[in-house]
Amino acid sequence: MLDKERGLYIAHCANGALSITGKMANRHGLIAGATGTGKTVTLQVMAETFCQAGVPCFMADMKGDLSGISQVGRLSGFIEKRLPEFGIESPQFQACPVRFYDVYGEQGHPMRATISQMGPLLLSRLMQLNETQAGVLTIVFRIADERGLQLLDVKDLRAMLDWVSQHAKEYRTKYGTVTSMTVGSIQRALLQLESQGADKFFGEPSFDIYDLMQCEGGKGVMNVLAADKLMMQPKLYSTFLLWLMSELYSTLPEVGDLELPKLVFFFDEAHMLFTDTSKALLDKIEQVIRLIRSKGVGIYFITQSPTDIPENILGQLGNRVQHALRAYTPKDQKAVKTAADTFRTNPEFKTDEAIMNLETGEALVSFLDEKGAPSIVERAKVLFPLSQIGAITEGQRLDLIKQSRIYGKYDTPIDRESAFEVLVAEAERQLAEQEQQQTEIEIPKPSGKAEKAEKAEKKKPGMMSKVGKAIMTALTSTLAALLGTWVSDKISGKKTKSKTSAKEKVVKNATSAATRTITRELTRDILGNLVK
Repeated sequence: MLDKERGLYIAHCANGALSITGKMANRHGLIAGATGTGKTVTLQVMAETFCQAGVPCFMADMKGDLSGISQVGRLSGFIEKRLPEFGIESPQFQACPVRFYDVYGEQGHPMRATISQMGPLLLSRLMQLNETQAGVLTIVFRIADERGLQLLDVKDLRAMLDWVSQHAKEYRTKYGTVTSMTVGSIQRALLQLESQGADKFFGEPSFDIYDLMQCEGGKGVMNVLAADKLMMQPKLYSTFLLWLMSELYSTLPEVGDLELPKLVFFFDEAHMLFTDTSKALLDKIEQVIRLIRSKGVGIYFITQSPTDIPENILGQLGNRVQHALRAYTPKDQKAVKTAADTFRTNPEFKTDEAIMNLETGEALVSFLDEKGAPSIVERAKVLFPLSQIGAITEGQRLDLIKQSRIYGKYDTPIDRESAFEVLVAEAERQLAEQEQQQTEIEIPKPSGKAEKAEKAEKKKPGMMSKVGKAIMTALTSTLAALLGTWVSDKISGKKTKSKTSAKEKVVKNATSAATRTITRELTRDILGNLVK
């Protein structure tokens, strides 16, 4: 709890109050202990103390117990017995402002990230890719950047993988060989990731980390991630939290050591972060933890044993709360000794023995002093929370979600134009061009002899022109015959028996000739068309 005299009051020992120094709260910390020894209550006490000081926190709720921080606590017999020990007469029970989040969007506001934000390094860990596959995934990201294609969701990455596989020859000399077999392996890993619910996590609107650093009524907002379902996919859980830390590190400005941190990040089940982690990613985690304190962010790991944390990272955790450990095997005994060696020795007791004999709610506590040096370890009792211990009802959770300032901000997914839409449109355009080219090949334009024959055919007279020509020929012949007969009669002076009969005979012969000509031409035309 926040106390005017004792500051960020967390625990009480024989020598008095044990409080976290505000300036050193961003130097990170560790809460360790076996199952059932009180780690969750310690986390709640520390979180609500920061809340009262105006420092927002982020924490993962594994069993739903931390949701009780949103409700006012009440006095119990257990708490009443401890009041004299802590020097508290009348505790002021109070709730904390809370926002619930859920990667799956079921028990809180959805939290999404784009494929591009996650990056190839974290995605490779998430999909458990080998070195070669991770290299190909990096190439895919680089090509997408060069082409200006946005990778927002899973279907964008699928489309980009397929496109790179089809155009692998074009990039062989620049980036190296990309085989269809390797791309196929990545596609299968991506399919497995989808089945774990990653398709709900990747997309837009992406989460704004500044929503984690807000206050209400002078208190820091407690951002509680529903992780009971997410915990069933350890890789997704740990990679998601690592992404959040990376986003905080890359986005926030440098501020140095403040009087109080801007945000405290509690990482429960921290051992999952370091299990099966590559050397490259482990180096990145160490870098983030070492440098993020200058951004005003404190990271507190919660796990069973300090041995779950790599030594290089464990050395960065200055504020320690160690609950009981059990040593039933040689391996457990070694873990106890390792945990004891991380503390500054107290001459009044043996640290390793004390660790094994701690009661529930008791812990070995060592916080950094004003100069940043670890204090002597003390055997102490952790304070009780002022908020409710235990889970809330679904109705209470739903009411708090609807009352949140960011209600509706992330609830509706957005699917804007990205790599998938661009590549599909490009493929459709190429297909249309290929179909057009195929049509031109199947129906070629006439050329050469065929074109000349077609032109000659067009110049041939039609049937009606032939009939007209035959009629004109017949009429001309008839007139010529009439004129010839008349001239001959005039010259010879002969008289015909019947001028009319002679003329009729000539006309009749001419008509017969014309008829024969027309019939002949029609017959030829019809037979010619039939042959064609």
